[in-house]
Amino acid sequence: MITQEAFPVEPWQVRETRLDLKLLAQSESLFALSNGHIGLRGNFDEGEPHGLPGTYLNSFFEVRPLPYAEAGFGYPEAGQTVVDVTNGKLLRLMVNDELFDVRYGHLLDHERILDLRAGTLVRRVHWRSPAGREVKLISTRLVSLAHRSVAAIEYVVEAVDEFVRVTVQSELVSNEGQPATSNDPRVSAVLDKPLEPVDHETTENRVVLMHRTRASGLMMSAGMDHDIDVPGRVEVQTEAHADLARTTVICGLRPGQKLRIVKYLAYGWSSLRSRPALRDQAAGALAGAKYSGWQGLVDAQREYLDNFWDSADVEVEGDPVIQQAVRFGLFHLLQSSARAERRGIASKGLTGTGYDGHIFWDTEGFVLPVLTYTAPHAVADALRWRASTLHVAKERAAELGLEGAAFPWRTIHGQECSGYWPAGTAAFHINADIAIAFERYRIVTGDQSLEEECGLEVLIETARLWRSLGHHDRHGVWHLDGVTGPDEYTAIVRDNVFTNLMAAHNLQVAAEACARHPEKARELGVSTEETAAWRDAAHAANIPYDEELGVHQQCEGFTTFAEWDFENRHSYPLLLHEPYVRLYPAQVIKQADLVLAMQWQSHAFTPEQKARNVDYYERRMVRDSSLSACTQAVMCAEVGHLELAHDYAFEAALIDLRDLHLNTRDGLHMASLAGAWTALVGGFGGLRDDEGILSLDPQLPDSFARLCFRLIWQGHRLTVSVTHDEVTYTLRDGPDGELKFRHAGEDLILTTSEPSTVALTRREPLLPRPPQPPGREPMHRHSGLASPKGAVSQRS
Repeated sequence: MITQEAFPVEPWQVRETRLDLKLLAQSESLFALSNGHIGLRGNFDEGEPHGLPGTYLNSFFEVRPLPYAEAGFGYPEAGQTVVDVTNGKLLRLMVNDELFDVRYGHLLDHERILDLRAGTLVRRVHWRSPAGREVKLISTRLVSLAHRSVAAIEYVVEAVDEFVRVTVQSELVSNEGQPATSNDPRVSAVLDKPLEPVDHETTENRVVLMHRTRASGLMMSAGMDHDIDVPGRVEVQTEAHADLARTTVICGLRPGQKLRIVKYLAYGWSSLRSRPALRDQAAGALAGAKYSGWQGLVDAQREYLDNFWDSADVEVEGDPVIQQAVRFGLFHLLQSSARAERRGIASKGLTGTGYDGHIFWDTEGFVLPVLTYTAPHAVADALRWRASTLHVAKERAAELGLEGAAFPWRTIHGQECSGYWPAGTAAFHINADIAIAFERYRIVTGDQSLEEECGLEVLIETARLWRSLGHHDRHGVWHLDGVTGPDEYTAIVRDNVFTNLMAAHNLQVAAEACARHPEKARELGVSTEETAAWRDAAHAANIPYDEELGVHQQCEGFTTFAEWDFENRHSYPLLLHEPYVRLYPAQVIKQADLVLAMQWQSHAFTPEQKARNVDYYERRMVRDSSLSACTQAVMCAEVGHLELAHDYAFEAALIDLRDLHLNTRDGLHMASLAGAWTALVGGFGGLRDDEGILSLDPQLPDSFARLCFRLIWQGHRLTVSVTHDEVTYTLRDGPDGELKFRHAGEDLILTTSEPSTVALTRREPLLPRPPQPPGREPMHRHSGLASPKGAVSQRS
């Protein structure tokens, strides 16, 4: 467990005050740097010791077979796994003839700082060698947000007490050794030497290595170049081989003298470009980086982040832990997406190999909603990537005997990589999650061009899937059978409320989009009869409701399922201790499902229904997934359980900073990092957009003194400052100087001329605070940082 003592709570940085090698893999994930194209885990500069070495390029993968004990028609035949590509982080240091290694000699001081405003990872070391020679080292690393293909490291070595000979070996290394494989299903498949050499080139202090994956046939280039500054004589040598390139710098330092090396890195990959083109891409990026220089890269990084925080920052007064965590989460969300540029956003970003580097519904469901309000350009690129895989989704639907497009449950390149049908293929809601992401982008940004460019076809083909998958009964009611909602403990069901509501939304917005683009819709074969059928299905969708209990059923018959014996069967996560044959027919819920439906389709439920549903499902939800706590925070806040919502928000925010699910070593949880923002802005800020208008309804828990957040809505920049008594809305700028929105159900018009302050009245809950299953109460923010018992899962 990562403790607050080792990582103190500070508003704008994550700082490791002492080195604990038992937490090395976790800290490598926390200190990962990325820009959406390149990802560098926070490994030490010298490469060892390490928990999990990692350098990643977005969507650069290898294929591998998916074995089955029994084959089945429509089962995916191949998996895809992210590749640990050529490592350019390495700078090995020798003091006289002794190799610097934190496990040897005496580590007098060791500190690492992830600066959330500068976008850098700084490492400060004071080391005494076994022979008694002392040096100080400051390493500053960045992955450029301004220059897509570039990363850089400033490496400064200072002699302390006597003359020393310093040797630094700056390296590019391919096909690094990986830790032994694990039985943990969340950990990636280990690939043995996935890269085969293609070419290498050396020019003075510059080297470019080129490799190709053996099965997927993707080609990559990695290059390095250096600026070297040292008083006195220095000797520099560069060599290159198939899997290794090395620039060696040797000099002598008197006490107080410093050797400064700036290492520039460039990465690129393609499935289409030629070897010369990829080589030149790396060489050109290196030339551009050297032209900017280290300070130019640092300044551009700070400028990029200043602009981001100006539109995205969240301020929390009264809970410094959540304050640090929400900024940490926003920083990593930006890193995962800023320069992805028509490639997907994996569930772990580019911070580790967890889940094989796959993209799930987490992206459209949890990550993109946050980015839509804070970094909309990244959302447009992510949606363009998803649209680029439409042809694969249509092929998958045809394979399943369905019309339209069936997007994959987990993938890197567009093909389905989930070998578990009930929680994979049957979770068709991924298609509606993608559709709502397109619609949300259009509404929130006001940008209509993306829909015409690629969104319309996605909406049409996903609507066709629902019409093909669903059916009307003899009473005219429309049903979806054999589907799995977000709750993977209740699989292959009839009329999952979340799925039905989302499918109905998909059908409706597809029909509306066709009306906005009639000519293009006709080109895509859409008739007025087809759109009428979509609307009819949407209006007739069955939404199961238990009249006797006064609650919605998560799926048809759910409230009549057997109650789970929580007193005697509570070894969590249940999926590792209980057979699915026991889980599927019981009222036990892995993660928010019906409760998530109330957040995403808020208008479909009355306040009384929401209160009763929260009360009913809180008692049966075990949260064996990191996707749940943020949703529970939002809905508990809406129905008046503000302190319970605060507990859930605390848990969602700290999942990685405190390693609550004990798998941060494999990479960060992007959806839960997004969930910290969602819990605050969607929960205590009351943000909703499901009716096509910006709607806010703030309420704060007792321990918050103030909550302030920034949003971008249709080109307007809005600041919302909430206290217990009032909320102040400030329209900072916008295309027409005026914004119409909804506060607590009432329409308001805001202008740039002056802020608007509205008094708040605290909402009292309709029902008492509900209990949770034994052992599954949220981690209370005042009870220490102990993890919920056994809090790990296959998709946690």
